[in-house]
Amino acid sequence: MTDTDTAFPTSSAPRISTGVPGLDDILCGGLTPSRLYLLEGTPGTGKTTLALQFLREGAARGEATLYVTLSETGQELRASAATHGWSLDGIEVYELVNEMGLDPDSEQSILHPSEIELGETVREVITRVEALKPERVVFDSLSELRLLAQNPLRYRRQILALKQFFARRACTVLMLDDRTSETGDLQLHSIAHGVVSLEQTLREFGSERRRLRIIKMRGIKYRGGDHDFSLETGGIRVFPRLIAAEHHTPFDAKARSTGTGALDLLLGGGLVPGTNTLLLGPSGVGKTTTAIRCMLAALERGETATYYLFDEGLATLLARAITLGMDLTPHLATKRLTITQIDPAELSPGEFSSMVRQAVEERGSSFVVIDSLNAYLHAMPGEEFLILQMHEMLSYLNQQGVTTLLVLGQHGVIGEVRTDIDLSYLSDAILLFRFFEARGEVRTALSVVKSRVNAHERTIREMKLSAQGIQVGEALTDFEGVLTGLPSYRGSVAMLTGDAPAGGVR
Repeated sequence: MTDTDTAFPTSSAPRISTGVPGLDDILCGGLTPSRLYLLEGTPGTGKTTLALQFLREGAARGEATLYVTLSETGQELRASAATHGWSLDGIEVYELVNEMGLDPDSEQSILHPSEIELGETVREVITRVEALKPERVVFDSLSELRLLAQNPLRYRRQILALKQFFARRACTVLMLDDRTSETGDLQLHSIAHGVVSLEQTLREFGSERRRLRIIKMRGIKYRGGDHDFSLETGGIRVFPRLIAAEHHTPFDAKARSTGTGALDLLLGGGLVPGTNTLLLGPSGVGKTTTAIRCMLAALERGETATYYLFDEGLATLLARAITLGMDLTPHLATKRLTITQIDPAELSPGEFSSMVRQAVEERGSSFVVIDSLNAYLHAMPGEEFLILQMHEMLSYLNQQGVTTLLVLGQHGVIGEVRTDIDLSYLSDAILLFRFFEARGEVRTALSVVKSRVNAHERTIREMKLSAQGIQVGEALTDFEGVLTGLPSYRGSVAMLTGDAPAGGVR
């Protein structure tokens, strides 16, 4: 055994961080050191940015790092890093093109690969590595090497030689490939210790979707499937796919009040932690107001809440809540309430799941409202398995003991109403809102049609919005046509009036 053989890590060797938020989580700890990895993706997917984050992480840890580039100049790399607010201090940038004399005044030209020997390129890399002794190396990119090799056999042999050379010198290497080779060329996949694929897809409206996938990773466990990621100022951030089964926290499942006594009776005792309730009804019927009333009761008990607002503006929501006697601003000031305005056209499912996890695990939110699901789901009609992702997120919230309210609007106001998406099977309870006519007025009927955790009432009650918030009346026993979408009342039970006390029964 030679001295260089000791550079190979043992099975107990620690992982090294990639420097990319979320990617180490997907890799269950990071990369195995002293191995060669392939980072592939079409131009514009973020390969260079990820590679720079990988090297900057090494430089921050005091490691020697090297960026070998055939496709970009050092000046271009520094300019690219500057757009993220980064400096390349501590990273050695080696412009292989210039070192080989491939400038306009040279007799050789990168446009004529037949005049250039691949072996010369490899020797230049080896010389620089032996001089610097880096622990992290990025090679950008393999497309140029493929052109220089001229034939697949020679190209593969040189890549194998580089792999052995780097491994015996304790180098962890990222080789970038822009997928410009012939379709189905998987030679690099078999050579590399691991393969990370980046891709971006365009949509008819909104920003492009970016996804990362681990195609191969020898010797370590990793999270498979597609993971959304964002490429913004500051670099790449990966959002690991949520797996609800990995998250469970003990909690007290005792029902808690909604802040309205009659609504508690209707629900069979209130809202139960670790469950999600669907507020279903046409536009303007009072779903958002009811959600705010329930959330305010939780805040008044000392809980922390997060409200995801998709449909209306934040100022409009706060002003409306104040008009109905539910001032949220004190709770915003104490930071126990966070209202996040969401632009669904710019948001991926993975990023939204990551935001929810952050609210629960970092801010300690025990009450979450999503208002509404219509905008979120309709903004991503091309996303496959979006309902399955929603199922995973709701399962996660339930296992964390979070009380979740989902607002879902239905098409139509009176008469037949319909819903484009069916989330009823995902919900633990369903609160159904309907308009009805009585004594020349349009009023609101409220009923609970499903509850997995409480023995709820099966009656229909009237709900009224007022300056005191929401009022819920007695059970109206003489309704007809509720399930047709156009209920009518022909009984003798008194209707709610404006002077009824908030939360009381009249």
